[in-house]
Amino acid sequence: MEAEHLKRLEAKDADHIAAILTDFNTKYADLLIFDGFRTDNLWHDLWLAIFGILEDQRLSHLHTQCLNTVRILTRDEFSLQTNYIEQEVNVLLKLARIEASSLKLPATPDELKQQEKEQADTQQEPSKDQSEVIAEALKCLCNLVYQSSDCRRQCLRQHCLDAILKRVASSMRHPSTLEYYDMKLLFLLTALEPAARSRLQIDLNGLTYMTKWLDDKLGEDAAAGSEEQLNIICELLKVMFNVTSAPDKSPNEYEIQSLHLTGVLRELLLRFGDMSTDKERAVVTHAINLLTNISGSCLTELTLRCSNAEEQRDREEEKEKKKDQESGARAKPRECCALCFEKRNVRSLAILLRYLRQSLAQQEAEASSHELLSPVLTVLVKCARSDRVMRHYLRQEILPPLRDVSQRPEIGQELRNHLCRFLTLPAMILRDLAAELLFVLCKEDVGRMIKYTGYGNAAGLFAKRGILDCRRVEGTDYSSDSEDSDTEEYKQQQQGINPVLGCVEPRSKSNPLDGMSEEQKEYEALQLVNLIEQLRQGGIVKPALIDKDGRPQPLEHILQLQEELPQQQLDQKRKT
Repeated sequence: MEAEHLKRLEAKDADHIAAILTDFNTKYADLLIFDGFRTDNLWHDLWLAIFGILEDQRLSHLHTQCLNTVRILTRDEFSLQTNYIEQEVNVLLKLARIEASSLKLPATPDELKQQEKEQADTQQEPSKDQSEVIAEALKCLCNLVYQSSDCRRQCLRQHCLDAILKRVASSMRHPSTLEYYDMKLLFLLTALEPAARSRLQIDLNGLTYMTKWLDDKLGEDAAAGSEEQLNIICELLKVMFNVTSAPDKSPNEYEIQSLHLTGVLRELLLRFGDMSTDKERAVVTHAINLLTNISGSCLTELTLRCSNAEEQRDREEEKEKKKDQESGARAKPRECCALCFEKRNVRSLAILLRYLRQSLAQQEAEASSHELLSPVLTVLVKCARSDRVMRHYLRQEILPPLRDVSQRPEIGQELRNHLCRFLTLPAMILRDLAAELLFVLCKEDVGRMIKYTGYGNAAGLFAKRGILDCRRVEGTDYSSDSEDSDTEEYKQQQQGINPVLGCVEPRSKSNPLDGMSEEQKEYEALQLVNLIEQLRQGGIVKPALIDKDGRPQPLEHILQLQEELPQQQLDQKRKT
């Protein structure tokens, strides 16, 4: 910027300010490196000149352009750290109308409505120009909060959380842009400042307010599906994720809030479960992320009892029965809803599985990170553990009765095949989640797990849990109904299944020992022992035995395997 232009800004020359700022904002719209502004103290002088204009109410018509300039300057982290900007931050808080307020935020949304009624005469909705200034000031504050820890602490001292939450929960209508940047600022504060999360959750009862606001957003039929509203919902869900990531409230109080929140998230999944656009998919993604923070006991709210539809169903059946009697036809049974499973509406679970399938397809097509799948798998594990009906439904979809066992469990494109492939991944988080989900769906029954995955794929899980010897897991609490039932196709092939591979082995393979004498077999066995011993000495493999705890115990020498052979043969005879 030329020195002459800077002097005119400092002098508040109203005739030239607009042109100077327009030129600056256009020229430096994408500026990220500010080395040229640090010579001759240009950044600091321009900063003070702009805020001199912002503090002058006579130049309020230029405030939007000034804030655009401030937004560009706030990208320079070095200058923000080396200059004292507390007074300027207070100016931005005032322009954004989130400065310290003398009015305390009520404990519940209902109390806030009552407070608004009492103050209806003093409150006015901002005009269009004022809303633009508020939105631009919020953009500047977002940059400052992201760049400076001092700014974050100052915002908390000025109680901006109270003001934002009060504006969000207010019945007064605000432009979508303003709501979006309110949520963006709230997200940055709660993500970067632990004290903000605690205050928002405990002191301000923020989760209740935000749950109510999300519910209201979903109730706006016409606007809820617009791209602007979807962006707002995404930011809101991100804030709620931050707040619930480390709940500080008492367990009973938090569970009550979580039950209500889960019910609202269920409606959100039902609303945007088609995921017909990228934005709708993003909303579902953030909803799933939030569900990972909710305790399993509250996830039963994801399904609804179909008893609400029983009366309507009975009336419809009665009408159909009368019609059929008149026509001489036989009455047909009717389902109470589109996705009724054991008298529960499980459509939200169907949406979670659809999201998982889409994520798996995207992950294979784009070679994206496996970790993107961990949130939905976490939610499915919690659902399967928390409720019998949800576990039954997930098992029906993920582990349907086996028919074709000619291929290994990890080969194919079904959910079971994908999860079996994950069991041998080096990515520990995804591997453990897939193993736990499959094991829970098998009621933690080792034999059933081997049946669906093969012992080889499940060996890592068994070793970790100390059940390599296929002992029964103690302490499990599962219902005795819904026992495993084999199909006729499976029964016909059951005898030929290799339990290690989890499939029928091809019979075309010839036995390599055929035609060998006993001396040749003994020689080959000794050669194999020597080769394994070389691998052990080189640290490539560690031969092990299964100890009394069901865990692998490393061997000192490979011949120790021979000592355990009689006991293994005796155990095998007992099993047969």
